[in-house]
Amino acid sequence: LSGSGVPQLVQPMIWDYAADIDVEGKVQLIEKYHRCGFSKVWFASAFKGATGVNQSLTLIGHHLRNQLEWLQVASRSPADALEGIALTGWQRYDHFSVLCELLPVAIPSLAVCLQALKNGGYSEKVKENVEKLLGMSNLEIDTFMR
Repeated sequence: LSGSGVPQLVQPMIWDYAADIDVEGKVQLIEKYHRCGFSKVWFASAFKGATGVNQSLTLIGHHLRNQLEWLQVASRSPADALEGIALTGWQRYDHFSVLCELLPVAIPSLAVCLQALKNGGYSEKVKENVEKLLGMSNLEIDTFMR
């Protein structure tokens, strides 16, 4: 791979939408890419649409934990290895599937995930900021929003 010239042409993207990703395994993968000559890598997380083909509502806690896991990977990775993160929001699992987790029900999850990434974590202050931005009185993280 090093001798192919590919590392000078592309930047790999590592995708994982789980709430409990293998942080150490991801760090080792990034180090391996770095040794092959890739100067930067991208991460891909999700704020919706990654928990089930029939999912109607977005469970914010799952997606928040995914962002927090990626932040751990970033903090343990070689300096300057991360180019960015693609915060995905899938709406169907394939072109023949029905739509799932439409954007309106996922906006609170998007807001929480963006604020967690921006602030390097999640706290009561981040929660209050999201509630204020969205005009919500009580943001529910571990239950489905009503």
